[in-house]
Amino acid sequence: IIQHRHKVTVQQHAVVFLGKNRQKPFANNMLSNYYTTLYLEQKMTITLHNLGFPRIGKKRELKFALEDYWNGKITQAQLQQTASALRQQHWQQQNKMNWVPVGDFSFYDHVLDTSFLLGNIPARFANEKSNTLDQYFSVARGRSAGSQSSCHCAHAGEMTKWFNSNYHYIVPEFNQNTEFNLHAENLLNQVKEAQQQGHQAKAVILSPVSYLWLGKSKDASNRLDLLESLLPLYRQLLQQLRQHGVEWVQIDEPILSLELDKAWKNAIEKTYRQFNTAERPKLLLTTYFGSLQQNLPLACQLNIDGLHLDTINAPNEVSQAITLLDNNKVLSLGVIDGRNIWKADLEKLIEWLDPIHQQLGSRLWLAPSCSLLHVPVDLNSEQHMDSEIKNWLAFAIQKLDELHILAQALNHGKESVRQALQQNRAAMKDKANSGKIRNPKVQQRLKELPDKADKRQSPYAQRSQSQRQRFHLPLLATTTIGSFPQTAEIRQARKAWRLKEISHQDYITLMKKEIAYCIEQQEQLGLDVLVHGEPERNDMVEYFGQQLNGYTFSEFGWVQSYGSRCVKPPIIYGDINRPQAMTVEWIEYAQSLSNKPVKGMLTGPVTMLNWSFVRNDQSRAQTCLQLALAIRDEVLDLEQAGIGIIQIDEAALREGLPLRKSEWNEYLDWATYSFRICANGVQDTTQIHTHMCYSEFNDIIDAIANMDADVITIETARSDMELLDVFDRFNYPNEIGPGVYDIHSPNIPTVESIVALIDKAGTRIPAERLWINPDCGLKTRKWEEVIPALQNMVKAAQILRKKVQKG
Repeated sequence: IIQHRHKVTVQQHAVVFLGKNRQKPFANNMLSNYYTTLYLEQKMTITLHNLGFPRIGKKRELKFALEDYWNGKITQAQLQQTASALRQQHWQQQNKMNWVPVGDFSFYDHVLDTSFLLGNIPARFANEKSNTLDQYFSVARGRSAGSQSSCHCAHAGEMTKWFNSNYHYIVPEFNQNTEFNLHAENLLNQVKEAQQQGHQAKAVILSPVSYLWLGKSKDASNRLDLLESLLPLYRQLLQQLRQHGVEWVQIDEPILSLELDKAWKNAIEKTYRQFNTAERPKLLLTTYFGSLQQNLPLACQLNIDGLHLDTINAPNEVSQAITLLDNNKVLSLGVIDGRNIWKADLEKLIEWLDPIHQQLGSRLWLAPSCSLLHVPVDLNSEQHMDSEIKNWLAFAIQKLDELHILAQALNHGKESVRQALQQNRAAMKDKANSGKIRNPKVQQRLKELPDKADKRQSPYAQRSQSQRQRFHLPLLATTTIGSFPQTAEIRQARKAWRLKEISHQDYITLMKKEIAYCIEQQEQLGLDVLVHGEPERNDMVEYFGQQLNGYTFSEFGWVQSYGSRCVKPPIIYGDINRPQAMTVEWIEYAQSLSNKPVKGMLTGPVTMLNWSFVRNDQSRAQTCLQLALAIRDEVLDLEQAGIGIIQIDEAALREGLPLRKSEWNEYLDWATYSFRICANGVQDTTQIHTHMCYSEFNDIIDAIANMDADVITIETARSDMELLDVFDRFNYPNEIGPGVYDIHSPNIPTVESIVALIDKAGTRIPAERLWINPDCGLKTRKWEEVIPALQNMVKAAQILRKKVQKG
């Protein structure tokens, strides 16, 4: 009756009842004993919450809705309707959590959302005659919906990787004139939406300090000088959230996992000191992706109500956090891996958590280590995966189930979840004993690797002369990064082949037709070094993984990379080896169609590693070296087939960097060694290229030089060649192709803009060591965008060659 009339739980009423009647004798009072039991249970009850959920939908509903909106096929209202339906579905899928995250949904990326929350829109977009959502997409991709492909719109915001993940964010831009204005309507509406669906909403926001750290100053101003103008907006935002009935706010402070100087630490301390406890909801300070180390005491003493630690990366910091945290503060432990897809060992976790639970009681919260944005939605969608391997996995929904089992076992005893624990124990045992994981031949090959297997025959200065004599390329040679548009016809042919609606030979014929078209277009454009266009490849990692032993694949394991771009990471479960050639037939055919050199296109071992879900039973370095040997075999086969230029993409080299610089050298040593192992078995006359996209590489330029690739191509267009500033102090010894136009935007670059960018590059790199190329592959673009863009690129190269010849 009490619960019904007052809409409170029996446990909540028990707290009130016992509080009012604490001095009365209840020794023989059954009601008091009942309430006492409930009260004690509440004091020991673990709270479950999630830090974030995949946005794209189980069937990539958000991706397709976004692209339909951008192409003018649906209205903004229809796009919003899809978004609302997805949010409601995702909250329902998290219904075993005590608190569901609100504000983790995004149309493009959550850092860009924060920029719009704070009214920080680059000046070049401020005068757009459009609504806020169209302005948002213009910043994200250079254009919103309905624009013509020939328009020369403002260049999109710079894009870079979210810490050491494959998720990208749009970099906030600051200058000395930056002003902020709060626009909280979107977040508040989502809070209301969740509450109306009956969910306990935990609002998710990015802290002001991490937001400033993630951005860039476009002049000489100091980003931290802007904190004073940000803090009043955050106080106002917290007040509004409280007024909307929000009890807890998850405030993400990911930079606490980095090595911070005194100024940034002081900024964090100042920020939370100014958040008045009486005017705001409770704050759960959230860290992830790494350990806090020297930042842990700072985090514990801040004016917060709870702290979240990533115990996948920092299990040893829990005991120190318990000691440092005030007794009235919550400690949230990220005990389920939010970055990988392997099942957790639940009995091992229960054994570890039980004494912590006894010590903290209801102050203990459990969650994934980070947002589940980085894993697929639902393992139950996989109907054709090897059943043994599938039993070792957990996607987002299954990870939340694991959390629920942990809480049940700790709250009510292991007997309450006996069957679930038995199943988990069997999966752990099966994985440990499976004969699918180890391959003795691979292990033996690693042991027998020669000492100088990673060395070229001659230094660059000597072998570059041999390569010039072989290829006779012009100054400022032009090329592309590898892929050409994946048209509807290509995708339909691949689907028909996969469904066995066409024969394998018919599929090969169709793909060769597409390759011939790519070669023909490049010949007409006048490019100097050609590519085959990669029509046969669904993904630059998955394509190779499907031909290597030790990999398995999902059908619906999609993960958002940025905006509508989704990837389906392969799963490395065992030792890697290459049973047969993977690309030689396609590249040989392409080379037979032209007298110009056609690049062999491969994905490097570090990118194969970092863009896969990686086995967790051996070191990443060991797995990477196995990949390197497999790709080395392919490189040598391509060389034997007469392919003289081989590109080995390492787009994700920087992505694997540890968050702390003190730990970089170990990673870079084995990562660059793995690249050299796969690349450096060739003759001097074979030219090795590599490509890196959307990576700030200035602070790892020494390691990149140590890769010893003959040519490196990089992204520089969105940053306006800013990434080349490093060459003012570093004499890069080999050749480099700075990207001259942004392929992630549909906008077509002008000849003048390309000339200007290469002129900038020419002040740092001699013309004889400069290449001209796009930022990245052209897979996601349309031919009607690609052709005029490359025409302008070739024209720009011709103009630049004349300028150089005139001196």
